[in-house]
Amino acid sequence: MTDSPALRSFIPPYILNRIIAHGSEPQRTAAMTTLHHVQGLLPNPGVPSRPPQRAILPPPGKPGVAQRSVHDAQNKMLLPGMPVRLEGQPATGDAAVNEAYDALGASYDFFWKVLGRDSIDNKGLPLVGSVHYGQGYENAFWNGAQMVFGDGDGEIFQRFTRSLDVVAHELAHGVTESAAGLIYANQSGALNESLSDVFGILTKQFVLGHTVEQADWLIGADLLTARINGRGLRSMSHPGTAYDDPLLGKDPQPDHMRKFVITQEDNGGVHINSGIPNRAFYLTARALGGFAWKKAGVIWYDALCDKRLSPDASFNAFARLTIEHAGKRFGAREVDAVRQGWAQTGVEITENV
Repeated sequence: MTDSPALRSFIPPYILNRIIAHGSEPQRTAAMTTLHHVQGLLPNPGVPSRPPQRAILPPPGKPGVAQRSVHDAQNKMLLPGMPVRLEGQPATGDAAVNEAYDALGASYDFFWKVLGRDSIDNKGLPLVGSVHYGQGYENAFWNGAQMVFGDGDGEIFQRFTRSLDVVAHELAHGVTESAAGLIYANQSGALNESLSDVFGILTKQFVLGHTVEQADWLIGADLLTARINGRGLRSMSHPGTAYDDPLLGKDPQPDHMRKFVITQEDNGGVHINSGIPNRAFYLTARALGGFAWKKAGVIWYDALCDKRLSPDASFNAFARLTIEHAGKRFGAREVDAVRQGWAQTGVEITENV
């Protein structure tokens, strides 16, 4: 049994709650509207989620060729909105439209060229994105059918299409949903979020041609305005250090299992505890060196696609599969790097998957 399609949002509820508690009146209003929307669409275990609004899709294209359509929601909360740029059409005068179009293409190219995956479902599913969602909407999300991007309030967050890794992050939720259906709660939910961060950061590194050493390992580095004291929303290399700001508070992500956060909020801390597998991936990639997508990324993808990966998988279960696939795909050096990466984050490796 897999988790039913539902909203996977980039900005976690705890950040929106901070803005509601400490922001100006306009900031509070924007955050409250966003939070209420997120809470209304987040999955509730045991309760069927509402079906996502779907765009009318063209048939899949040839393998290796993306089929993109970008829509303008015109500051409403109705999807998909007006089609404004379809596959092969020239750039428009709207930066958000062009950024979404380019980032969807870059994400498709990464999955195809690096991992051999033909779109989200591996069957050439057309990629749909909607921009200008809501008014001052402070989030981006995957709703089970498409990517959706708000413009931010311009004071805390800039438009969400600015960040390639955010776009790739949201698309990767669709890949995880298709490949493994990881339940969006507790450790499996944190793995779900971490995998989106992994493939989001790898897409950015692939486009920029950055090695492990050159990369910033920051998720959402282009989102925060100059008013906020932060480098991004999450740091994969050093979870808990991405921001420390009077308005947003301090980045709460743990980097080790001894700091694992037990909470009922955020579906059991899916955005918080994802810091642990994020750092395990970073440590693995750093130990292997070079381009992170060539070995560490392939290993993580192989584990994601392994049919033995349970929808309610724990960190331990996923770690075991990554170690096994490191051996199948590569050799002893890679196995040791993966094993040490998990060990340094306190994930105990047992024989039972």
